[in-house]
Amino acid sequence: MKKTVNINLAGTFFHIDEDAFGKLSRYLEAIKNSLSDPQGKDEIIRDIEARISELFSEKIESSSQVISLKELDEVIAVMGQPEDYRVDEEMFDDTPPPHSSTRRDRSYGSHKQLFRDVDNKFISGVSSGLAHYLKIDAIWVRLLWILLTLLTSGTFIIVYILFWILVPPALTTSEKLKMSGEAVTISNIEKKFKEGYETVADRVKNADYDKFGQKVGNGAVTFVETLGNILLTILKIFVKLFGIFLILIGLTVLVSLIISLFTLGTIDLWGTGEVLDYINLVDTTNSPIWLVSLLAFFAVGIPFFVIFILGLKLLVSNLKSIGTKAKIILLVLWVASLIGLGIMGIRQATEKAYNGEVLTEETLPVRTGDTVYVAMKGNTQYDTHLSRGNGVEIKYDENDSQVIYSNDIRLIVKSTTDSVAKIVIDKNAEGNSFLNAKKRAEAIEYEYSFENGTLFLDGYFLTAIENKYRDQEIDITLFLPEGSILVAEENTYSFHRNDSRYGDILHNGTEGQHLLILKNKAECLDCPEDDSVEENIETLTSENENWRQEVSEDFGEETETNIFIKEEDTLQTKTTKVNDSI
Repeated sequence: MKKTVNINLAGTFFHIDEDAFGKLSRYLEAIKNSLSDPQGKDEIIRDIEARISELFSEKIESSSQVISLKELDEVIAVMGQPEDYRVDEEMFDDTPPPHSSTRRDRSYGSHKQLFRDVDNKFISGVSSGLAHYLKIDAIWVRLLWILLTLLTSGTFIIVYILFWILVPPALTTSEKLKMSGEAVTISNIEKKFKEGYETVADRVKNADYDKFGQKVGNGAVTFVETLGNILLTILKIFVKLFGIFLILIGLTVLVSLIISLFTLGTIDLWGTGEVLDYINLVDTTNSPIWLVSLLAFFAVGIPFFVIFILGLKLLVSNLKSIGTKAKIILLVLWVASLIGLGIMGIRQATEKAYNGEVLTEETLPVRTGDTVYVAMKGNTQYDTHLSRGNGVEIKYDENDSQVIYSNDIRLIVKSTTDSVAKIVIDKNAEGNSFLNAKKRAEAIEYEYSFENGTLFLDGYFLTAIENKYRDQEIDITLFLPEGSILVAEENTYSFHRNDSRYGDILHNGTEGQHLLILKNKAECLDCPEDDSVEENIETLTSENENWRQEVSEDFGEETETNIFIKEEDTLQTKTTKVNDSI
């Protein structure tokens, strides 16, 4: 068993085995010895270590993975051997490098990446960075920014600010090489550093010639840069706060999902409790609860996990990625869970695709001139409260067997020209076929009775637990002959709260009153008189009189007479309509 060593390479921790650690130490020491120029040697080494750290991060799949000689050799193959490069002064001459070195640089060239070129910046380095990426002169990019800003009335500045925030600056030598598309190798790192050092030296030598121009330019740049830094700081604060918000949202949902998963997913272990009974009552897929819970957890949890990671990335800029394999696994799990839930949803929907109904029609001993009382009847074995509802409950009958109990009953009263009354009971249920739905409707148990001029209607119905809940309901239509009298008891109130499309002539608020059944309506015989009509007539008369006087003062007698006549006609018409309604 090989020993492992924990190392800190450019601020990132890695686990590396003992053999690989020894080879890496010798490799870095050899690089130090190959650097002939002492100027900038430490910075070059830091850039090389940063590049090696990036390559290690790409090789490993998790933070706990140990780097072996295999991964180290692959990294060295990209970076190159120290002895393969001439790092003395000759490498900066016009003479091209040896063929082997050029070939190696081509073989292991890095892909170009977008950075902000802060060395050649005017404000933030966005334009010069884009110029490197697009291989054009920076002046054209700057002109394009100005043109787009003018065409969009300044709104395109937001895009520039977003680039400023999201695009990182090229600070290290390796980042500058990536920005220009050059291979990040030992020779290129040292060469790039030396070029930068010589550029700075040339600027110092020419300081006297450019002193005045630089002074004016630096003043403008400093003002713009300061303003930009203030805006950038404010935006970064908002980004951090938004990251905290995403973390809280993602963490809250994930914790809730985990609790729900362990709660619902382990219901099967508790036995056949009430919760499981109600779930089985509406479930049509016959899938295990733990499977449905797991699929729902992945379908909802993975997006919120991504939101949580995104919040962490906004809060911690150098957060390490979860790895490509982990991303692929999460994506596969998410898609698979969506497909699984989709299949279950389709199966659940097809179980309610068809509606079946069973009609039962019977005559009642109620004729024209008779008075019939209607009352709802409950059963204290199932419920003491009698009111209409759309839900279902699981109850136990007199044999202690489970049954489905529901109050989903609608009462409708209509008039008929027949001499006798009749009652129509419409039982409805859903199923995966017409035959299946009709059988469920037939299985609904409902009773009513007529005793001494009173129609007793059950305020509930029952069906076997095996039929499950498939939106079972009952519509009761009571047809009463014209000229008969209806008295609906108070407990019928919630059962006949219907809108106009049902054609119900029994209106709410008339319970307990004697209603004379007429053609398509019911007239209350003992309701309190309404004095509001007389009050409305008096109000209309007073308002019109005031209006007539105001107009006569403005337009004179002739106009007053004409307006008075029109006003009286209008008042007479309104009064006639009111009297007709009386």
